[in-house]
Amino acid sequence: MTAPPPGGRLLRAGRGIARVLLTWALATGALAALDTWLDGFAMRSWWQPPVAALLLGVLTAGVWPLVLRIALPVAFLTLGLGGFLLLGAGVLALFNAIPGVEVTSFGTSVVVVVAMAGVSGAINSLLAVDEDEVFFRRARRRAAGSPAAGPLPPGVLFLQIDGLGHDTARRAVRDGSMPTLAAWLRAGSHVLTSWHTDWSSQTGASVCGILHGSNHDVPAFRWYEKERDRLVQVSNPRDAAEIERRHSDGRGLLAGDGAGRGNLFTGDARHVSLTLSSLAHVVPAGARRRRRGRDRVGAGYYAYFANPVNAVRTLGVALADVVRELTAASRQRRADVRPRVPRGGLYPLARAGTTVLARDVVVAGLLEDMMAGRPVVYADFVGYDEVAHHSGVERADTLEVLRSIDQQIGRLHRAAALAPRPYALVLLSDHGQTQGWSFADRFGYSVEELVGSLCGAPVVPRKRHLSGPRDSRRTAEGWLLGAAMGEGGPIARRLQQRVQDAAPGSPPSGPGTAEVPQVAPGVVCAVSGHCASVSFPGIPGRATLQEIEQRWPDLLPGLVDHDGVGFVLVQSAESGPVVLGREGVHRLRTGEVEGTDPLLPYGPHAAALVARTSSFPHCPDLLINSRYDPDTDEASAFEPHVGSHGGLGGPQQRAFLAHPADWAAPGEVVGAEQLHRVLRGWLTDLGHPEPDGEGAAVGEQSRRALDADGAALRR
Repeated sequence: MTAPPPGGRLLRAGRGIARVLLTWALATGALAALDTWLDGFAMRSWWQPPVAALLLGVLTAGVWPLVLRIALPVAFLTLGLGGFLLLGAGVLALFNAIPGVEVTSFGTSVVVVVAMAGVSGAINSLLAVDEDEVFFRRARRRAAGSPAAGPLPPGVLFLQIDGLGHDTARRAVRDGSMPTLAAWLRAGSHVLTSWHTDWSSQTGASVCGILHGSNHDVPAFRWYEKERDRLVQVSNPRDAAEIERRHSDGRGLLAGDGAGRGNLFTGDARHVSLTLSSLAHVVPAGARRRRRGRDRVGAGYYAYFANPVNAVRTLGVALADVVRELTAASRQRRADVRPRVPRGGLYPLARAGTTVLARDVVVAGLLEDMMAGRPVVYADFVGYDEVAHHSGVERADTLEVLRSIDQQIGRLHRAAALAPRPYALVLLSDHGQTQGWSFADRFGYSVEELVGSLCGAPVVPRKRHLSGPRDSRRTAEGWLLGAAMGEGGPIARRLQQRVQDAAPGSPPSGPGTAEVPQVAPGVVCAVSGHCASVSFPGIPGRATLQEIEQRWPDLLPGLVDHDGVGFVLVQSAESGPVVLGREGVHRLRTGEVEGTDPLLPYGPHAAALVARTSSFPHCPDLLINSRYDPDTDEASAFEPHVGSHGGLGGPQQRAFLAHPADWAAPGEVVGAEQLHRVLRGWLTDLGHPEPDGEGAAVGEQSRRALDADGAALRR
């Protein structure tokens, strides 16, 4: 990257000064107009508006970013509104310090702040001053001090649209919900294909495999580990850190100078934000991997909210999204759309946090990454997945969220032209979603209650058919909101902990104390979308079919015969792993099938995927998959969702992948580990060096450790 000529620098400096002077003049006029229009705000001398405008500019540009370092949690928790309240207090003090300026109340000062932020945004639009362009120039100036030693290979942005299935993506392209992707495909620059997920079709297993090259021994989103007497939940920061420790070997997809934004795991990136496994304030130092990055925790939020214009824009869009959610939910109720789930309480605010706030912060981080010339970046947009859970996979408001994500992708594509190196964009998803009535709504009881009753526990009527930990019934993408709270710093973490401690039935905080959901004496059951795991803590090792039949004779027949259960995986002392269905048995070790193959509706890869999961050290004693109906393309998830995932059956197992057309075709991709190898191969073809992981700790479930174990066995 070469330095710009001196004449160009002077010209840009002159334009910058002109913009500052013009903005100052227009802000002065805006304050004069507010003086006329706003009761309780008065400026009686000609010199007061320009002085106030100047001081207000200094406050927002210099003092406000410093205040925000402390007040960041307030800005996050209020979708940006709290920032304006704090800034309003500063404006009140500032105006009171100017002789002759009258501000009668704190509320008036807040109105002035919001109005001036809106005026600033309007001024920038009228002057055609793109905030992104200003940001790009600043980032480029920061990067100009360290020019590259030689030619750089093209950078790559891997942009994950969480939960978007391949078939839905195709229809969205056809029907206009993804115009950016549609334009790429029609121009021939990209190719749209699909990849098949693992049995556990959920973000934890998929992203661990994609970013770290291994998702071995990740059987579900939640599973019970007997030796620790602990329920592992991917959405728990401590568990996310432990999962990454087990699977990382320093050679992740983002190793080197890569960046991760809005992910569950780091992928061994140096630069991360909104990443659950790396939260320094939430995860104890002894429980997480050594932090490799140089970014301050919360830097993504800080960089975004330091500009009040960003805050007012995000606040406005977030409030509009809340109204959109309330309207869509009301429309569903009036039209009696089915299936549907309750969408009240705090969910509209939680939805805005994922569809607007997290999206905008992630995009801001991606812009910075491109301007800094980082070689590989991976980001997760979770808004579609969140809304599809509650609204439906292809309902109108869900597709509107998808369209907004597509617009941001187009923005990133245009911004890449300003970066110091060329960038290629790859779009992908971690899984799809299969729609249908939830299990509890369809049958009147949860799968945990079913398991408990078959094991002899009395069924206690519940208002919401809930059992197990609160996190298993999340109202929103809890892991992302947890990451956001953690990124807000120690204040946000304490607020989050107080909320948890105040909730009825809260488990005690601290490592190793996650609530174990016993549904009957000696029986643990946890759900992960379309999959449910059952473990028996009193039986050492993996319980066999024979032991289960002896102790709980009604359990297996009751599950297999239930209309909401597709198949059950269990270990036989005689035959090894066995899949039980209503009308048949599939012995995975030999491939022998008696009766009708219970895996037939789940595709040609089902047997291999189920057998792989059965080989995991922490495979539960029983794994239950929901029943999928190919005729209706529906299944009943074990969580209270309309669209859901986590198992096999239908669109949830078919994720999408869109890549540049001139790259090597990936072929048929089955499993997240194979997708990692495809992505790594593309990076190698572009000239990115292979990471060697030198000096990094090697987790026992990492690719390097598993390959070494395999080589030792072959010897």
